Amino acid sequence: MAWRDGKASISRLMLFMASIILGIAAVVSIQLFSENLKDNIKLQSKSLMGADFIIDSRKAPSEKVLQIIDSLGATASEVNFVSMAAFPKNEATKLVKVRALEGNFPFYGSLTTVPENAGENYQQLGGALVDATLLLQYNLNPGDSIKLGKVTFPIIGALKSIPGSTAISSSIAPSVLIPFRFLAQTELLQLGSRSEYQYFFKAPEMDLELLEEKIDPILDDEEADLDTHTSTSQRLGKRYENVSRFLNLVAFIALLLGCIGIASSVHIYIKEKLKNVAVLKCLGASRRQSFLIYLIQIIGIGLIGGLIGAAIGTSLQFAFPYILQDFLPFDVAISISFQPILMGIVLGVIMSVLFALLPLLGTWYVSPLEVLRGSEDNLQKPKKARILVLIAILLFVFLFSFWMLKSAVNGIIFTIGIFITFAIMAGVSSLFIKLIKKFFPSSWGYTKRQSLLNLFRPNNQTMVLVLAIGLGTFLISTLYFTKDILLAKTSLENKKTDANIILMDVQSNQETALLNNFKSKGLEVIDNIPIVTMRMEKIRGKSVNEIRNDTTIKMPKWMLNREFRVSYRNTLSSTEELLEGDFPGKSEQGKPILVSIADNLAKDAQLEIGDAVVFNIQGVLMETTIGSIRKVDWSSMQVNFMILFPTGVLEKAPKFNVMTTYAPNEERSAELQRDVVKKFPNVTILDLRQVFTIVEDILDKISWIINFMAFFSILTGFIVLIGSVRNSKYQRIKESVLLRTLGAKSKQILQITALEYVYLGLLGSLTGILLSLVGSQLLATLLFKEPFVPSLIPFLVFLPGITILVVVIGLSNLKSVLNSPPLEVLRKEV
Repeated sequence: MAWRDGKASISRLMLFMASIILGIAAVVSIQLFSENLKDNIKLQSKSLMGADFIIDSRKAPSEKVLQIIDSLGATASEVNFVSMAAFPKNEATKLVKVRALEGNFPFYGSLTTVPENAGENYQQLGGALVDATLLLQYNLNPGDSIKLGKVTFPIIGALKSIPGSTAISSSIAPSVLIPFRFLAQTELLQLGSRSEYQYFFKAPEMDLELLEEKIDPILDDEEADLDTHTSTSQRLGKRYENVSRFLNLVAFIALLLGCIGIASSVHIYIKEKLKNVAVLKCLGASRRQSFLIYLIQIIGIGLIGGLIGAAIGTSLQFAFPYILQDFLPFDVAISISFQPILMGIVLGVIMSVLFALLPLLGTWYVSPLEVLRGSEDNLQKPKKARILVLIAILLFVFLFSFWMLKSAVNGIIFTIGIFITFAIMAGVSSLFIKLIKKFFPSSWGYTKRQSLLNLFRPNNQTMVLVLAIGLGTFLISTLYFTKDILLAKTSLENKKTDANIILMDVQSNQETALLNNFKSKGLEVIDNIPIVTMRMEKIRGKSVNEIRNDTTIKMPKWMLNREFRVSYRNTLSSTEELLEGDFPGKSEQGKPILVSIADNLAKDAQLEIGDAVVFNIQGVLMETTIGSIRKVDWSSMQVNFMILFPTGVLEKAPKFNVMTTYAPNEERSAELQRDVVKKFPNVTILDLRQVFTIVEDILDKISWIINFMAFFSILTGFIVLIGSVRNSKYQRIKESVLLRTLGAKSKQILQITALEYVYLGLLGSLTGILLSLVGSQLLATLLFKEPFVPSLIPFLVFLPGITILVVVIGLSNLKSVLNSPPLEVLRKEV
């Protein structure tokens, strides 16, 4: 019976199946890719690092660290830092990452170069390997030259890949590999230069966990660090865990929209079948039999939808490596795992049954007398069963979100958030109906009054359609608003008061010459910031070593080991906000030195106003007191500091400067960079316009990924929308035919239907956009810490666009009614 009845209703059940297919396709494809990503990270962990383990330090390693390195037998090493490079061929300049290598690195994986043997020969030939993209940008070829500081290197080959690097990191500071023996001759490493020392080890038989346990604490005390290929793969896995979670979230939204599609489709479908159920009961069918007929149909559709969705999802996951290739330091080899496919099929059945149970319960309480009554008003409402089903649905949502977010607390918050969103939309539709009933415009014309009456007639679909339309609009609008927030974080206004060129590592003996250089070019120095390097020696009377060895004090090691870059001035900048205390600006003789610290440093170091901190400035100890705590906008393109001294204290300390200026166009910027690189090779130049272009490119890619992934959810939302509106066709045909029989003209029927769908489209989409405004404001405030300026696009495009789509689909339902005689339509439907 389930088979025979299902065949007759196949067109109505197809849209129900489409909701399942898209939701399952999203889940399966994303789960398969996440598993492949984790497996590839594990398999390629050695190739990602290029060694079994690395010892690295942000300064020249101490004697104790060198003894450990010698005892473990390092056979390759590297010093890397960011600097400016010049290309004599076309007088161009570029910020690059210089990597001075010694030894046969990498031990695993390889340097991919053009020509192929360049990676083996550059050390012996005394040349440089330059990032392949950089060579293309500046029209350079192997055989041309690159100048780093005082040394000009021949370009031996193009560097296409090196273990551990990504396309994005290379685009910000492309790698240039040179032989270590030439590093001193470049004279690039000066006071304040940020450099990293790395030592590579090959020890495949060594117990890396034991090594990390024994050696890492000793290295931490010496301000060095140990990284093994296993710990690196774990960190890399965590780095891409957020990507996986975001993808899972998108899949879950698609799944939820599919669930709404199932609930709305089955709700309409079962309402039409209630008279058939009553006839079956007149013929002797039991409650159980009539219930199972439709339950078997739902299970069958869920199984078929799950199988098709799993097949589509398996095919789709092959696209992810191409979408995310710029974010991954390796190529992902795709393999098919059976578990996500099985999970997708099972999910298809479970979600079909679970979200179809509420309408299906109606068949249990249908009386045989319904054949004569022709109304469901007298149906019993199975309250206990409905409550149990609702609890099961909430439990399903929680378990799925818990599995997705790997956190019970986040799962509960997510479930509550979904429940609140559904409740608001359902409440809005109920309130809308009550307001229409209370303030019904009796003076309106017949067609307008009838269109309003349709919203609360028996078997109305107002709530289901508002939920479907509203959730689809909510998702699209939130994505659009989120993109605006992200792009707002990188907006750089092109004002002369805002610096777009930053010069770093300016030595004291170069300051005057550089200031004259700016003046000769007609450029104004906006900032000339002195920077002094120092470390914390004592905190609240306890030495850093005591704190490090005291296991009862929970303080991050990075802070105890860090060499802080500190400045001094008499006022706070526009990117700083005073939270506590007072910043005097100038230190007075004989009084405590009051310093200002950033709020994140105060939190990590557990520092409060009045606490004493002793700083070690190049061997000189200086006692200070915390005078104020500041909130710093680290996302701004300005130079900010964790620790800020007042004037009158650090002026005579060893220091270097950071200068900023505004270059009005690319030509002036290029001229300045060429001149500075020639005369002051150690100075690093950061062109904020280049950085902005790179960041914008990255955000474009992220935005593209978000939109690509959200396509599943949006498409499912529209399928649900189309399904809900199309399925309402079968219960409206009789009403429209009766209106025609009573003398209504086709134009009147069209007007009544169009107005009804206009109300539904406007109500659903407006509710969705307003809710997305609230959601986006919360995202901007809590997550992005940015002001949110709503765009008018959702109101000007999404609101009318979705309303028109709803009206078009609704009017297409009337085609058979308007083109055929009433009696023919009624016979056809029977």
